[in-house]
Amino acid sequence: MNLPYEPDVAFGVHPDLGVGAAVADDRPHLHEVLRKHHFRYRQDLDVYLLPEGTPHNTAVRTVAAATREFQRSGHTVAANPRIMLPLPVPTPDGVAARTTLPGQSLTALTGELHELRRSADVAEVLEQILDEHHGAVGDLEEFIDTAAAWCERLDTPDGRKLGQHLRTIAHHVAFLSDRLADAQLDLSVMPDVTPRDAPPLADVPLPKRHNVPSVTHTARARAAVASSPKRPADLPAAPEEAPRSRDAPPSPRRTR
Repeated sequence: MNLPYEPDVAFGVHPDLGVGAAVADDRPHLHEVLRKHHFRYRQDLDVYLLPEGTPHNTAVRTVAAATREFQRSGHTVAANPRIMLPLPVPTPDGVAARTTLPGQSLTALTGELHELRRSADVAEVLEQILDEHHGAVGDLEEFIDTAAAWCERLDTPDGRKLGQHLRTIAHHVAFLSDRLADAQLDLSVMPDVTPRDAPPLADVPLPKRHNVPSVTHTARARAAVASSPKRPADLPAAPEEAPRSRDAPPSPRRTR
């Protein structure tokens, strides 16, 4: 990175060694903070590195936490934006790895909506979310399918049951994608333009979301003694689940 000044601490990413940090001088506080956040010094390279195998999301959060601590102490910090880019998603043999495109996150696209005035422009943003190769909806469906495959790989009754449940959720996401595609098509043909005197989007209150009822204590107790790969099957029942009279109606159960 070409910087107009030399920062006290600089974070970067190496293709083989992962996220690293370098300090401008030998002030003990800088080294102390890096070690506190699990960076380890490599004398041969004169840099600090996170432990091998650190997950990408963990590395990003670690850099952010260390940066905040340095800034609270009055130190200057520089970070290579490439740290934010996740590694390519593994693909089957013969299939090209999908590249990560900056600015395609839902956060970035939501921020973009605040600057748009034409329906056609909003339709273009929504089209990016629905993109077959890089869209957020497709990514979510792929993530859920992969999570389902992980559960099924346990080869246990609970794993197979949860895998089936996740695949049902993936079908709901696919249905959501179809509905969003309908909305995107409607937006693309609408001639409407936002009036110039319209209030900023940030000032328009969003509709109140539906509150999901909280789980009852009885349901919590039932879940606590439910079958689990890590729980012996002969544990005693919860106190709330005492035998009921045959004449008593069964308690209502929540369904998904």
